[in-house]
Amino acid sequence: MKSHHIAIAIAATASSLSTTSINAFTPGPLISTNHRRNRFTPVFADESSTSSTSSTPAAAKPIEQGTHDELMYALGVNLARQLGDVRPLVENSEELTQVARGLLDTVVGKFDDEDQRELLGRRGDDLNKIIIDRANNIRKKIEDAGKAMLKEMSENPETAALESGVVIHPLEAGPDGFGKGVKPTQASTVKCHYHGTLPDGTVFDSSLGGDPVTFPLGGVIKGWQAGLQHMCEGETAMLGIPADMAYGDAGTPDGRIPGGAALFFKIQLIEVLSAGIGGGPKLVGADGRELKKNSGSVLLGADGKPM
Repeated sequence: MKSHHIAIAIAATASSLSTTSINAFTPGPLISTNHRRNRFTPVFADESSTSSTSSTPAAAKPIEQGTHDELMYALGVNLARQLGDVRPLVENSEELTQVARGLLDTVVGKFDDEDQRELLGRRGDDLNKIIIDRANNIRKKIEDAGKAMLKEMSENPETAALESGVVIHPLEAGPDGFGKGVKPTQASTVKCHYHGTLPDGTVFDSSLGGDPVTFPLGGVIKGWQAGLQHMCEGETAMLGIPADMAYGDAGTPDGRIPGGAALFFKIQLIEVLSAGIGGGPKLVGADGRELKKNSGSVLLGADGKPM
């Protein structure tokens, strides 16, 4: 792989390691719904791009909804989102200014292909080194933050720390009280609501606002397997999961969960659908499922007919 390709690949990886508390996976609206117009201030404005009928540069004009200007601005936003957030790789506004200057000069053709290749060939090794160093620093901050949060959770007298390092903080009891009722096993299928965040609070996945999810417990990360087997049906708890019980050093392929990141889930164990243990005796209908109010299941009489 050529040096400039290496730099781009590492930059993309480091971008996913941002420690900003802003949710990086939910874009905000382009134009505020409370205002007809917004003004966007560019990092650079080409002083030569002035209109013959106005002294205001086009890049400084307010952008109105439904206009061609808004469409072109949206194109820029889309391209920037594909590039990713480069802010974690810069340490101050001066560095960010030079990064933006390089992007703009290349995009508008002020820096031709030959010049680009010459620069990247000459500074490629230095570029790779600084990107790797800063990406590693970002990763260490995420790892340290996760370990600190797990330690703080484990010191709470209301929590339970498992040998695996998973920490469980019960929040809401099930219908039979805390620690009472059916528990899932490794072979169980369960129905849950969940809300997952990184140590900085970034939400990477959540079922809230939609339908609960149903899945075999043996098919999810080890931290879920360990934690849910200590929860009872109907309970809600917070799980703190160390990296080695989540996605390890590699993280997820899409970069949404960085390597080495501890994960924190708020989980509601709605129902243990199969292979549960514990709980009191239950009536089972003709379909083999537990009888519940308005469930549609019925008891059978001695003649095999519904009672």
